[in-house]
Amino acid sequence: MPRFNFHDTVNLLSKLSLRRVWNGVKLLSGFYVGRMMNRPVQWGFPVSLSVEPTTSCNLRCPECPSGLRAFTRPTGMLQPDFFKNTIDEVYRELLYLIFYFQGEPYLNPDFLKMVRYAADKKIYTATSTNAHYLTDALARQTVESGLDRLIISIDGTTQDVYEQYRVGGDLEKVLEGTRRMVEWKKTLGSKTPFIIFQFLVVKPNEHQIADVKRLANTVGVDQVRFKTAQVYEYETDPNGLIPTIDKYSRYRKTADGKYVAKNKMANHCWKMQHASVITWDGLVVPCCFDKDALHQLGDLKQQSFKSVWRNKNYQEFRAELHKSRKNIDICANCSEGVSVWKD
Repeated sequence: MPRFNFHDTVNLLSKLSLRRVWNGVKLLSGFYVGRMMNRPVQWGFPVSLSVEPTTSCNLRCPECPSGLRAFTRPTGMLQPDFFKNTIDEVYRELLYLIFYFQGEPYLNPDFLKMVRYAADKKIYTATSTNAHYLTDALARQTVESGLDRLIISIDGTTQDVYEQYRVGGDLEKVLEGTRRMVEWKKTLGSKTPFIIFQFLVVKPNEHQIADVKRLANTVGVDQVRFKTAQVYEYETDPNGLIPTIDKYSRYRKTADGKYVAKNKMANHCWKMQHASVITWDGLVVPCCFDKDALHQLGDLKQQSFKSVWRNKNYQEFRAELHKSRKNIDICANCSEGVSVWKD
């Protein structure tokens, strides 16, 4: 679960119910019992769920399947009726809903309607955007939708640096859209969405870390988040993205000049215990690192989510994780515990 500041925490706590609290207790208890017994113990249903509004994107970021147009799975849009059916099934236990997996959420014309539907169920809602579509009208609609958290990707404070990772992007559009969000929050007297500048630290922009803090204060966002970058070919880093500042890197350099991942690869995973991911077309996958949906645990066009959560595929995947996580390909680049935050 992401970090919250005081006002954000109060907002999150307002979403709690006895059923959600009890569900969380069961999840946490099962996690620790499973670690002691060295086998998966899955009590309860997810408190966190990611749904994918679309795989489409307007940018071409070099380490993103959407940006590279490199998916083997089809591109499409999440449909409202399909979304509502899933939410109706899980909302009593669900606390945190992320409208993001791959793609740019605002490209789905029904995105904010789906946010409103979830918000009306008293679910904490969040999304991540490149902010190129935050027109005045959409900025107002975003505030009115009840969205609780808006993460805006801003990976540079000057256009020449920003576009090195956000290929095809326009920094001024990002800043204009952010200012509109801040203004509409003030105009409508709303404390939400909580607006975050997310700065993906890579070698080309690491010298602008202090600059983005100052920029955030000037624009009026609520928080700056520094995120470590996932690099697919990290051993050799062909695109030169791994930062030199160790604090902001998922990798460390070895004596032979190559990189290895810092993660310890313990045979347990809290994310797998409490969260799940649904693609735009209803495939259930273990987590956000399975970007191409190679580990399909179920299909919501054929089963309900709760049936999938308990099915044989999920049980076998959890068992393999407890047995030998290092043999699961999507775990190799996992960043659990390797994100850096700054208020």
